[in-house]
Amino acid sequence: MQRLSYALTLAALAAAAGFTSAARAEEGYGSVTGRFVLEGDIPEPRVLIAKGAALVKDPQVCAAKNVLADDLVVDEKTRGIANVFVYMSKCGDVHPSLAASEKKEVVFDQKGCVFIPHALFVRTDQEVVVKSDDPVSHNTHTYPIKNDAVNFIVRPNDRVGVPVAHATSEILPIEVKCDIHTHMRAYWLILDHPYAAVTDETGKFTIDKLPVGEHSFRVWHERVGYIDRTLKVTVTEDGVDLGEIKVPVARFAEE
Repeated sequence: MQRLSYALTLAALAAAAGFTSAARAEEGYGSVTGRFVLEGDIPEPRVLIAKGAALVKDPQVCAAKNVLADDLVVDEKTRGIANVFVYMSKCGDVHPSLAASEKKEVVFDQKGCVFIPHALFVRTDQEVVVKSDDPVSHNTHTYPIKNDAVNFIVRPNDRVGVPVAHATSEILPIEVKCDIHTHMRAYWLILDHPYAAVTDETGKFTIDKLPVGEHSFRVWHERVGYIDRTLKVTVTEDGVDLGEIKVPVARFAEE
């Protein structure tokens, strides 16, 4: 019994030590969250391709239903703005658990002649795997600033995908197009660190495990460019909630 008790005590101490180590690993880091919302009347969605339109490429797929513009997507209930990129352009200290990406592949798909997702964050240690769920050919054409551009055909119903790698960070999200179906457009943000996010359908974003202290974030949207070039945030171990960050609808006006 004494040996068993001694063994259990050692096990408990080891477990406690492991817990303490895990807890210490979180010291010095915190999260930031917030929601970008539209201030003003929500614009009516634009129809890029009407259902049944004949004068489009591959109408049996691309005009099977209305294709709406996705360059400004606003949730009617929360007024949240989707597809806003929030990111640090550079960073120093990175949380140990985020030093390397857990997922080495990120899927970029297309269905109904629409890119999915429309806005994508990818790290330089990940590959973008370009797939298609459409029974027609597409192509993927990227327009990077620092990396080599790619331009290739994606075969119909390609569920294996074509991998795309990037060697270096970009300073801005890069444009991605399909030259066959010219209404198709998306954006990829490529960074060599983990501290970035894309707002969801309700405009919300969260960036976890940031070093405590003051940081500067860039906020970018395809219709505006920089919403904020230097969003200053002081991160604490308890985390920071920026609440609603309002963006006037006039900022999204098309010229």
